[in-house]
Amino acid sequence: MRVKVLSRNPDDYVRETKLDLQRVPRNYDPVLHPFEVAREYTRALNATKLERVFAKPFLSSLDGHRDGVNCMAKHPKSLSTVLSGACDGEVKIWNLTKRQCIRTIQAHEGFVRGMCARFCGTSFFTVGDDKTVKQWKMESPEYGEEEEPIHTILGKTVYTGIDHHWKEPVFATCGHQVDIWDEQRTSPKCSLTWGFDSISSVKFNPIETYLLGSCASDRNIVLYDMRKSTPLKKVVILNMRTNTLCWNPMEAFIFTAANEDYNLYTFDMRFLESPVMVHMDHVSAVLDVDYSPTGKEFVSASFDKSIRIFPVDKGHSREVYHTKRMQHVITVKWTSDNKYILCGSDEMNIRLWKANASEKLGVLAPREKAAMNYNQKLKEKFQFHPQIRRIAQHRHLPKSIYCQIKEQRIMREARRRKELNRRKHSKPGSVPFVSERKKHIVAVVK
Repeated sequence: MRVKVLSRNPDDYVRETKLDLQRVPRNYDPVLHPFEVAREYTRALNATKLERVFAKPFLSSLDGHRDGVNCMAKHPKSLSTVLSGACDGEVKIWNLTKRQCIRTIQAHEGFVRGMCARFCGTSFFTVGDDKTVKQWKMESPEYGEEEEPIHTILGKTVYTGIDHHWKEPVFATCGHQVDIWDEQRTSPKCSLTWGFDSISSVKFNPIETYLLGSCASDRNIVLYDMRKSTPLKKVVILNMRTNTLCWNPMEAFIFTAANEDYNLYTFDMRFLESPVMVHMDHVSAVLDVDYSPTGKEFVSASFDKSIRIFPVDKGHSREVYHTKRMQHVITVKWTSDNKYILCGSDEMNIRLWKANASEKLGVLAPREKAAMNYNQKLKEKFQFHPQIRRIAQHRHLPKSIYCQIKEQRIMREARRRKELNRRKHSKPGSVPFVSERKKHIVAVVK
């Protein structure tokens, strides 16, 4: 006769030391856990509420400029180094870990219009209202040495922007036209023109490094190929002027343009007839945009005194940052470790923000990490439940922004109603349907 006896493995229930946690056996049979979803929903709700409680994104303010911050640049090799240029021609290099200025240069007379670091991080370039392009050493000068640029190029017109090639000693400037320069020469190796208006911004593609994009004040977005002597013949004409654009660092053909009509437009350069996505949330002109290193999100700076974080595939922002003192935000950068956002504004300050507002900084214990991952999965699982969605999306906004959002909603609704009435009282087919994405494009020239 066979008798079954209970057999237990001591490893399953005996602690190695008295400091270990007691192991609790768990049976995953769903029949034994009838209220699992209800419990998980409660946990998801609590996790969402706690996320909003701990959402304190503002970290610090870098003071020191004596005029509005007009442009910023990231160091390609050092996470803790950032450069900023002001409206009085002053350039400062900051150490973000110490949160202090390590070097100040009086670079130009008038505004510093643009700046960029060389791909190796040994030097950086600035352009200003004094019609000059200057190259500076990243390192501070030795004791007794003069603070002077390595090279100075005197141009014929004012340069409004500059960007450096990602792999070669080549940089591009824009102003009256787009000029491609070799670092060793004092005259441009080629000049690319399209139309006669001033160009406000030029950016190299980080993946297809020979491609450039530029925005002009005649509402054009023009694409160039550095290997050709003429533009690519791909031009988008929008309803209003584009201030700047930024290429996606992970997808070669995708770029996002910041426009005067309060929107941002994400385009695929192969299909410029309509944008991939229209991002609508700002209530004033969008002045700058920068992608996160993952390419999944970007941050935008606006004249409405706020910065917003947008997912690339969503039309509305997931986060809005503002302070009482912050004025019109001119420039914004997302740091290369994907953790922080820097913005420079009119009232002479550079502000440091967390990219994820409720993220805990510093070293996390393994149990903290596990709890965070579990809460994140719960929030994703229940994200469309009305109560959780309401709490997750709720933001306190300044009264001026809140009132303008309300006003714009009324205007949009009035336009939609007018179009419906016109279509209802017109001959069938005479008033065509135009999608929201195509409404803002005037023409595409190829």
